[in-house]
Amino acid sequence: MSLRVTRLVAVALAAVAALSACGSSGAPDTVLGSASDGKLTVGIRFDQPGVGFRTLNGDYRGFDVDVARYVAQELGVSADRIEWKEAEPADREKLITSGQVDFVVAAYTINDKRKQQVDFAGPYFSVGQDLLVRQTDTSITGPQSLNGKRLCSVAGSTSAQQVKAKFAQGASLVEYGRYSDCVTALLANIVDAVTTDDVILAGYAAQNPELLKVVNQPFTKDSYGIGLRKGDQDSRVKIDDAVQKMISSGAWQQALQTNLGKSGYKIPDPPKVTER
Repeated sequence: MSLRVTRLVAVALAAVAALSACGSSGAPDTVLGSASDGKLTVGIRFDQPGVGFRTLNGDYRGFDVDVARYVAQELGVSADRIEWKEAEPADREKLITSGQVDFVVAAYTINDKRKQQVDFAGPYFSVGQDLLVRQTDTSITGPQSLNGKRLCSVAGSTSAQQVKAKFAQGASLVEYGRYSDCVTALLANIVDAVTTDDVILAGYAAQNPELLKVVNQPFTKDSYGIGLRKGDQDSRVKIDDAVQKMISSGAWQQALQTNLGKSGYKIPDPPKVTER
C-alpha cells in the first residue's frame, strides 16, 4: 500500500471515529450535542422578578434561571458557559424551532397546541392563575369578588378575559404592555388587582412584601415545562432526569424559597416528572 493511500485511510478512519464520538454524545442540532461542546444557549424571561429577571448590572436571577443552571450542570455545562437569550411569550416556539436556543425555561405552560411545534421536558412546576392585590386590601378574596373592581393584565393575554367571563362579569378590564406596568398601576391605585400565573405574581410580591400580596386562591391548574426541539428524545430524557434530581435533592425547594419566600406565596408540592 502506497504512503498516499495509507494517509487517506488514516484520515477516513479518523473521520469515522469523530462521527462516532459525536453520535455518542448527541447530534449537533440537539441539546446534548451543544452540551458536549461545553456550552448552551437558554431562553428565559428577562422581566419577571423571582422567575426570570435580568438585573441592571446584567446578572440573571429567578427560579427559572436556577432550574436552567441546574439542568445545564447535570448536562456537564457550567453556569459561566450559558448564553442567556430573552424569550418573550410570542417568540418561544420560533426560538426553539430555528435553533436560536437549545432549550427554553420561561414560565412556559405545557399545552397541546405548543406540543405540535416543540417537545417539553418536565414538568418542573405546577402553576395556577391567581390575583395580586395591595397588602391592605381585604375586599378581594378570589375572582368572584372582582365585580366593580379594575382588573389588570397584559395586552393579548386571555387571563383577565377568563376572569370576567367565568367569575366576575362586572369587572373592568385594564391592559398594559407588561406585567410590571400592571404592578405599577396597582401600587398607584389605578387598578385593584393584577391576574396571571401565581408564581409570576409572587415574584412581584417578593419585591414589595410590605405593599403587595398574592391572594393565594388559584383558580386554574397548569404545568410549566422546559421547551426543546421536537424529536430530541435523548435530550428530553436527560433533562427529565436533571429535574427529578433537583426535586429529590432539595435544590428545587431551596430555589423557590430563595426567590419567592418573602412574598408569602404558598409554594406548591413538586410535580411528578413525566415518565417517558
